[in-house]
Amino acid sequence: MSDSSEVCKLPAIDRLNLMRVFQVMPRGTAISSAESCGISTWTRTAKISVILEDGSRKRYFLKCATGQGARPLVEGEFHSASAIDAVVQGLVPKPAGWGEYDNGETQVYFFLGDFHDIDFSAAPDAEHLMSRIADLHRRGKSPTGLFGFPIPTVCGKMERTVIWEKSWAKSFTHHLKDVIKYDSETNGQWVEYDAACQQLIDGVIPRLLGALQSDGREITPALIHGDLWERNIGIDMESGETVLFDPGSTYAHNEMEFGTWRCTWASYFNSPIYMRLYQRHIEPSEPVDEWNDRNRLYSIHPYLNDSAGHAGSFSRQ
Repeated sequence: MSDSSEVCKLPAIDRLNLMRVFQVMPRGTAISSAESCGISTWTRTAKISVILEDGSRKRYFLKCATGQGARPLVEGEFHSASAIDAVVQGLVPKPAGWGEYDNGETQVYFFLGDFHDIDFSAAPDAEHLMSRIADLHRRGKSPTGLFGFPIPTVCGKMERTVIWEKSWAKSFTHHLKDVIKYDSETNGQWVEYDAACQQLIDGVIPRLLGALQSDGREITPALIHGDLWERNIGIDMESGETVLFDPGSTYAHNEMEFGTWRCTWASYFNSPIYMRLYQRHIEPSEPVDEWNDRNRLYSIHPYLNDSAGHAGSFSRQ
C-alpha cells in the first residue's frame, strides 16, 4: 500500500464480477462484509470479511488495477508474494490468487491476499527485519540459476523486463532501460539527460556490475522484494511482526534491494544501522570497496521510476 487518496468502494464491483473474486477463495466461502480500506497510488483497495465453509472467519485484502501495467502489477504481485512466502513464511501477506474481469468499461485485474491490520507509523525492529531480509536473499534461489523472473513484475506500476540472463550487468541494463523509457514518455526528451543515461549503459554498468562476474568472481541470483521502502513495510498490530507489502520481485544481485534506501524520501532506512545489521548476515560482494558505487548506481533505478510515475518530479534531477 502506498500514498494516494483513491480507494475502492466495493459496491462498484457488481455481483457478476465479484464472482470472479470468489473463484480464488476457498469453496463454500460467504462474504459477511466488504468495505473500502487502505490507500494506494495505482490501485483501488478493499477489505473483505468472509465466513469459511467450516464456520471460521477470515479477512482478505482486495486490490483492483486498470490501465498501464495492471496485469503485471497484480499477477506479478501474486507470483512475487508466493515466491517470498515459500522461503520466508509470514514476511508478506499470504497470497490467495489473482484474476480479471470486464466491468463494462475496461479490463480490471485483481489480487487477493490475507488482510493485516497494519501500523505504518512505527519503524520495524532493525535486527529482526534485516535477519529476515537476509534469509529471503539467501534462501530465495533462482529456478533457472539465472537473473530474471518467470513472469513480468512491476516497480510501482512500471513493468520490468525480466528475461533470463546469465550476466547481471545485462539484466540490470534491462531494468534501467525500462525506467529511462518510461521517464522519457512521462517527462519528454532531454538531450543532456539522454547522453548521461547512455553513458551509464555503455560505460558504468559494464564496469561496475561486470566486475561482479569477472576475474574469478561470481554472484548468485537472489530473490528480492523489488520495491522495499518505508511505505511498503508495516507492523502487524495483532502479531507484532513486520510485514512487507507490494512486492515486485526478480532474481537479482541482492544489493539491488537497497538502492531505494539512498533516495531522498528514505526516512529511517537511510540510517546505517540497517545495512550494518544486514551485512552481519551477508557480506558485500567483491570488489567490496565498490559497494558504495554500486549502491549509488542501484539508486538511479528508483529515482527514475519515481520520475516516470510523477511528471515534473525532482527525482529526474
